[in-house]
Order: sequence, then C-alpha cells, then structure tokens
Amino acid sequence: QVQLVESGGGLVQAGGSLRLSCAASTRTFSSRAVGWFRQAPGKEREFVAAISWSGGSTTYKDSVKGRFSISRDNAKNTVYLQMNSLKPEDTAVYYCNAVRSTALAIPLFNSWGQGTQVTVSS
Repeated sequence: QVQLVESGGGLVQAGGSLRLSCAASTRTFSSRAVGWFRQAPGKEREFVAAISWSGGSTTYKDSVKGRFSISRDNAKNTVYLQMNSLKPEDTAVYYCNAVRSTALAIPLFNSWGQGTQVTVSS
C-alpha cells in the first residue's frame, strides 16, 4: 500500500509563502499524475492543483491560479506545491494523492496521508 507523507506546512501571515512537499513510498508514484487537495474545518476536501506524470501539464483551482505552482521531481519521488501571496482563506490541511489525470483530478488511492496544516493569519 502506498504511503503518502506531506510536509512543509506552518503558520504564516497573509501575503507570505510556503512550499509543501509530498513524498510517496513507491516508485510508481512517479509514473502517475498527482494532485494536491485541501480541507478546511467544517468543509469538504477540495481540489487545489494537479500535475501530469511528466510535469508537462498542470491544472489549478481558479482561486489559486497565479499564486500557487505545482511541480515534481520524479528522481526524488516527490511533488511540491509552492504557495505565494497566501490568504486567510487558504487555511486548511493540505493532502496529496495520485489522480486519474490533470483534467480529471479524481484521487486514486483510498488511503490518505496525515496532511500538513497551513494556517494563514490576517
């Protein structure tokens, strides 16, 4: 079973930046599209960004376009989410998962990692 480990979260002021990392326990992760998702208190988990296995295609939730950037290093089996110009509404626990494609960001693995908490203060 694939294990996903998210890291890099923290507490930042509005306008600040964070870089999240998602590491997987299996090399097959590098051959799959990967997405970042987030869940705020009392809300459903939502899609944030996705990247194709090659890194050549990316998609973003409208509200993060121009502020967030997803990338990957397949040699390290790791996917990143660079978050700039953070807003209080970005506060959530952030998770990663393999997805069907960048166009259809449906999570593939039933089990999720622990996530990483991002808190943006105003």
